[in-house]
Amino acid sequence: MEICPVCGLPKELCVCKEISKTTQKIKIRTEKRKFGKIYTTIEGIDNQKELSSLAKELKKKLACGGTAKDGKIILQGDHKEKVKQIMLKMNYHEDQIDVI
Repeated sequence: MEICPVCGLPKELCVCKEISKTTQKIKIRTEKRKFGKIYTTIEGIDNQKELSSLAKELKKKLACGGTAKDGKIILQGDHKEKVKQIMLKMNYHEDQIDVI
């Protein structure tokens, strides 16, 4: 049986991911870039593995292109409210998500 080095609980009962998920402050905003294109940017997710899996899931659900790099997720198009709703369904808390 493996034990988590952070919380000391067995891996099956480890709560580290949930704790780190609730302490994050996530900002969702839109930016206008080259040639007048609109992009949705999501910042504040600490874990790189979680960042890439969230980016993949958002791109699939929103049917858009995008990338996850430098601690940000960048999606093509204006998807602020849709991203918030999807993240709420993925057990992120409403008070930790800011839509700017």
